[in-house]
Amino acid sequence: MSAPWSDRRLHFVGVGGAGMSGYARAAHALGARVTGSDRADSPYLERLRADGVLEAHVGHDAANVPRGEGVEVVYSSAIPAENPERVAARERGLAQRPRAALLAELTALRRTIAVAGTHGKTTTASMLVHILRAAGTDPGWLVGAEVGGGLPNARWGAGEWLVVEADESDRSMLSLDVEIAVLTNVELDHHAAFGTLQELREAFRAFLAGAREAVVWDRPELLELREGPVVPYALSDVALDAGGSTFVWRGEAVVLRVPGRHNALDAVGALEAARLTGAEVGPRALADFDGAERRFQLVGSSERGALVYDDYAHHPTEVAATLRAARTLEHRRLVAVFQPHLFSRTAPLAAEFGRALALADVAVVLDVYPARERAEDHPGVSGLMIAEATVDAAGGRPVYWLPGFAEAEPVLRGALDAGDVCMAMGAGDVDALARRLVSAP
Repeated sequence: MSAPWSDRRLHFVGVGGAGMSGYARAAHALGARVTGSDRADSPYLERLRADGVLEAHVGHDAANVPRGEGVEVVYSSAIPAENPERVAARERGLAQRPRAALLAELTALRRTIAVAGTHGKTTTASMLVHILRAAGTDPGWLVGAEVGGGLPNARWGAGEWLVVEADESDRSMLSLDVEIAVLTNVELDHHAAFGTLQELREAFRAFLAGAREAVVWDRPELLELREGPVVPYALSDVALDAGGSTFVWRGEAVVLRVPGRHNALDAVGALEAARLTGAEVGPRALADFDGAERRFQLVGSSERGALVYDDYAHHPTEVAATLRAARTLEHRRLVAVFQPHLFSRTAPLAAEFGRALALADVAVVLDVYPARERAEDHPGVSGLMIAEATVDAAGGRPVYWLPGFAEAEPVLRGALDAGDVCMAMGAGDVDALARRLVSAP
C-alpha cells in the first residue's frame, strides 16, 4: 500500500516526454510534490511549468534530486542506470521506480481502459477521451500526445474512468490494472524488446488475459489471443474523402473529420470500448474530434503554398496508411519526408519502409533519429538503407537522401510548390523540420 499522495515526493527523470509528463501531471493532481528533469527543454516541459505542475531542470545532474529522505525517483525507459540522478538516488538509498510501476499504481486507482497495439494507440485513446467527455463522464487520461481540441496529454479528471495507452515497447502494458482492454493490431516493431512475432503475440495474450473485458479488431489472429469476453470490431460502409470519412456503426452513420481508413477503424474501436463503460454513446460523439497531436496534423503552408503536415508514423504499416490517407486530399504531388526512428527498427524493416514510401510522388529520407540507441552499437545502419530501398520500389520517381535538416530544408523549400502536399513523418523530431518549412526563411 503506497503512502497518501500528499505525503509523497516524486522526482521524474526524463519528464519532458509525452508519457512521463503525463504521469507527473497525475501525481501533482493527486497531491504529491513533483520535481523533474530532462536532457533538453521541450513543449511538454514548457506546459508543465505554465500549468504550475513543476519547475523542471534542463540537463541531468545529481543536484537535481531533491534533498531529504523519502524521495521516490521515477525514471523513463530511456534513462540508463548510469544517469547521474539515478546514481545519486542509489548512493542516497532512495527508492527508484520505473515508469511502469507508477503507471500500474495509477491504473489501480480508477476503472481503467487500456489501449494496446502496434499502431493506433494514441489516436484510439484520444478518441475515447472525446467520446467519454461528450457523454459527460469527466474521464482521466494518460496518453502519449495532446488528445486534440486543445486538451493536454494527461488529466486526472473527477470521473470513475481512466484512459491509458498500454505500451509494449518495454512490456509496461503487463503491469497495468485493466478493466477494459483494446487491441488494435499486432506487428513486430520493437525489435530490441521482442526477438520474434510469436514472442510479441504472447505478450499481448498476457495483456488481454489481465482484463475483465476486451475490444479486439475482428481478425482471427487477434481474436485467438483473447480467452474470455470479447467484442470484435470492424469497419463497415466507409466512404473516404478529403474532409475525413463517413462510416456506419451499430446502424447509424458516423462522420469523422480526420482523414484515412485507419482513423475510421480506430474510431470504431474507441466507440465500442466507450459503450462497454455504460456511457451514453451516440453517432455524434466524435463530431468535434480534430486529431491527436502529431497525427496527420496540418502545420501550415510553405512560402509557395504547399500544405505541410506532420505525422508520427514510424513503422511501414503506419507510413503506408498515412500516405494513402494523404492521397484523399486534393494535391498536385504528394511529397513524403521520412525520418527513421531507432537503428534496431531501421535495419530489419528497410525494404518495407521503401515500399511504403514509394506510394508518394517524391520521397525524402533523413538519417535515423537514435532516441535511446547508439550508432556505434549498430554499425552500417543508417537512413541510407531506406533511401536505397525506396529507389528500388519507386519506379523512377524522385528519391532524395538528405541526412540532416540542414541538407533537407533548402531542397524542400525549392521543390515544394502550390498544390503539393508534404507529409513529414517519424517519431523523432521531424516535426521541427515541418515547422521550419512553413516559417519565413
